[in-house]
Amino acid sequence: MSLIFVILPLLAALSILFNYNPQKVARGTAAVTLFFALGSVFCWDASVWGLSFEMLSKPSIHLALDFYDGMSVVMVILTALVLFAATWSGKCPEQNQRLWYSSILLIGAGAFGAFLATDIFFFYAFHELALIPTFLMIGNLGTGQRKEAAWKITIYLAFGSIILLGGLIALVVASGSENWLFSELFKADIPAESQKWIALLLILGFGILVSLFPFHTWAAPAYSCAPAPVAMLHAGVLKKFGLYGLFRLYPMVPEGMQAWVGWIIVLLLGNILWVGFVTINQRRLDSMLGNSSVMHMGYIFLAFAALVSSGGLEANPLAQPAAIVLMFAHGVTIALLFMLTDIIRRKTGTVELSELGGLAKAAPNLAFLFGLAGMASIGLPGLANFAGEVMVFLAGFHGFDGQNFSAIQIATILALWGVVISAVYMLRAFRKTFQGPAVENTSSEKVKDLGKFCQIPAAILAISLLVVGLYPKSLLSLINKDTSAPKAAQSEN
Repeated sequence: MSLIFVILPLLAALSILFNYNPQKVARGTAAVTLFFALGSVFCWDASVWGLSFEMLSKPSIHLALDFYDGMSVVMVILTALVLFAATWSGKCPEQNQRLWYSSILLIGAGAFGAFLATDIFFFYAFHELALIPTFLMIGNLGTGQRKEAAWKITIYLAFGSIILLGGLIALVVASGSENWLFSELFKADIPAESQKWIALLLILGFGILVSLFPFHTWAAPAYSCAPAPVAMLHAGVLKKFGLYGLFRLYPMVPEGMQAWVGWIIVLLLGNILWVGFVTINQRRLDSMLGNSSVMHMGYIFLAFAALVSSGGLEANPLAQPAAIVLMFAHGVTIALLFMLTDIIRRKTGTVELSELGGLAKAAPNLAFLFGLAGMASIGLPGLANFAGEVMVFLAGFHGFDGQNFSAIQIATILALWGVVISAVYMLRAFRKTFQGPAVENTSSEKVKDLGKFCQIPAAILAISLLVVGLYPKSLLSLINKDTSAPKAAQSEN
């Protein structure tokens, strides 16, 4: 039954290419997948979701999809929420409706497949499927220096994907298993020396896909030039694939990851502090959000480093749930911010902070929602990001003896300054955009508030931030339900 999440967007994209009404098909498909994603919360561990077709016998590769554990469930819900918002918001160029909506659906299908795949081959392949329409949309329907941005993201992510593929193949070979299912690979005992070099390939491959410092320079230009739905889906969903992959594959190479944890700590601080100061220096709203997205990946890497430093999930039970909650919170927040920034661009004709001002008078709903998402981004209590960030910081200090600071605890203290940096650039952006008088020679005074087709997805994303922020157990109950025994393992007992 989990095939629904992949096959529906694929069939919808195909029907759009044959000239069926693109907008109605895309919006209807996104609504259906959101319905199934939310419904799966109550029954995701039922066997009905599982599906497995053997595609190749030697090596044994399966088209296998299932909710492997609670982490998969959360990522599917995130994908469904952002896909719904991406199809219901934004303004599609009249002459490019088929490319626009089919590409959005293909990105969604690839993301669903990557998070549901329980075979390592399709885990990789579905992510690559989602990248192709991403490149095409930026290059063909983007704004500004879209060609340069499309080439840059293509080169960086292709390079990262090649390194990742090498790491995954090395992982399978070292395991000695001819079966590529996660449940079989996790049984392998890989020698420590092999783990070290496999882990390096995985960190580099996944790290480039996630925009880990210093491999981050593709992200902000790509998001600035991308059509809003692409920026929403890639920054909000696809970029989480790399972190999802690191947490998913960590149990196979724990000693290898331990060998590189010092470097991971140094690089994640580059994301939080270096990129944070770069973000403060931005003068365009879209560039600021692009760099902000890169910066906040550092916090999720901090949770991963805390997990590795502690020696695994049993030693630090906070680290993985913290990362998953923050992945969800950041995905919803950045999607909402990119969506609202695109609306500002269309209504005023600019996203230059120096050319904006006074929008709160003309568009109070727009101002309220942007303010809510901005406050979530800087970790205001009561919103989802606060819950995730607090858990990450607690995970960093898990096991602290009160006397000797370890590397991960020093990194956690330094990372706290990122909260201050976030507050500086986000509050400044809100003030320049929505407060004060309207800037002369712009259309700020004539701006209309959000239309109904934008209010619906924006409200759903905002409500998601509030629900998880006020009741984090709504996600933690899914994540913690099976951390000791994923469903695939449970079914074998």
